[in-house]
Amino acid sequence: MTPRRVIGLENWQEVIRWAFPRKASDVFWKPGNPPCAKIRGVVQRIDEFPVLTPDDTRNIAKSLMRPHVWERFEEHHEQDIGLTVENCCRLRINCYAQRGDIAIVMRLIPLEIQTIEDLDLPPVLSEIALYPQGMVLVTGPTGCGKSTTLAAMLDLINRKRHAHIVTIEDPIEYVHRDKNCIVSQREVGIDTDDFGPALKYAMRQAPDVILIGEMRDVVTMQVAMQAAETGHLVFSTVHTTSAAETMERIINMFPPHEKPQICLRMSTTLKAVISQSLVPRKDEPGRTAALEIMVVTPTIAKLIEEGRPGEAYQYIEDGAHFGMQTKNQALLKLYQEGKLSHEHAMFYAGNYTEMRQMLRRADGLAADAAKEEAEKAKKAAQQAAARQRMGGVPPPGQGSPSGPRPAGPGQPPAGPSRPSQ
Repeated sequence: MTPRRVIGLENWQEVIRWAFPRKASDVFWKPGNPPCAKIRGVVQRIDEFPVLTPDDTRNIAKSLMRPHVWERFEEHHEQDIGLTVENCCRLRINCYAQRGDIAIVMRLIPLEIQTIEDLDLPPVLSEIALYPQGMVLVTGPTGCGKSTTLAAMLDLINRKRHAHIVTIEDPIEYVHRDKNCIVSQREVGIDTDDFGPALKYAMRQAPDVILIGEMRDVVTMQVAMQAAETGHLVFSTVHTTSAAETMERIINMFPPHEKPQICLRMSTTLKAVISQSLVPRKDEPGRTAALEIMVVTPTIAKLIEEGRPGEAYQYIEDGAHFGMQTKNQALLKLYQEGKLSHEHAMFYAGNYTEMRQMLRRADGLAADAAKEEAEKAKKAAQQAAARQRMGGVPPPGQGSPSGPRPAGPGQPPAGPSRPSQ
């Protein structure tokens, strides 16, 4: 029996170079286990590498940080880091303490930014990305692809507009090269102390487009709305699962006496909410995005102004003309295209009861269509068999077979034609 090959950890980047071509989204480093990778949503042990010791993870973490950052980590026990593995990928890293040891999670990010078309996202996202001003929120749980969607939208702006884009991230994930735009990317902890001061001073940097890595508090939300009100296009993320929940979360961040004013401001600044999930594909390995898209029409803006954002669902459901769709409609489309299984459609449904009814209706229509096609095929086969029994005589209206026509009652048989004189 051939012994298993074990790769040493002298260079931790070898693990990343192993994982990236295999489409891993994350690599986990924890004492007591070999490095693990999340591939297509499933965590797998990488047995080609040795089991990690507490010293291994501590040395890797220390090598990732500057001395003053390491001192801060030893005091607070968590640290975000962003760096690039040359000719491979970019990493968003989080180091943290668990049970007295250090553990690390590395998110793998491609160096090349995929376009909206490459990601097979709805075309309305291209229209939203090119809005002149307002606030656009991309929401969803951790690991659902929010950063990838935002990067694709920013890249479209970078190619189509001539503007100044300022991003404030913790840490920087996708690196944008200047194309038609100037792109200034600022990382919290390195280029700025925090989101609040960075946003405050961003207004003095002549930005046209601002990306805020995450809406974390009231101050960030206030400054973002102010930027949108003053003619800037602002993108950000929120950890919510639907458009209605996103709006209610923002409104409830503020004290009760401020809510009417916040509803009024949000009704004029908010332009779209994109709520995203990554669902396992049925037709091939991997995952695909299911998006709920809300475009703020005058009707929805009125609901927000009146403090009734929870009633927007019906208008999203009926808003296909504006490119809107609910999460359930997105899942149903993937199911009908054969990309999503029935079980996963139910698991990721926004409204479980509604999704079950939609799938039953879709299955019923598909069964009726299949039955109709089967009946047509059966009828065609019966007609072909009947023509064969009749000696090849086609039905009336389809011409006559070659050769002389049989004589009818009282008619002489047809003879050979006489040549013309």
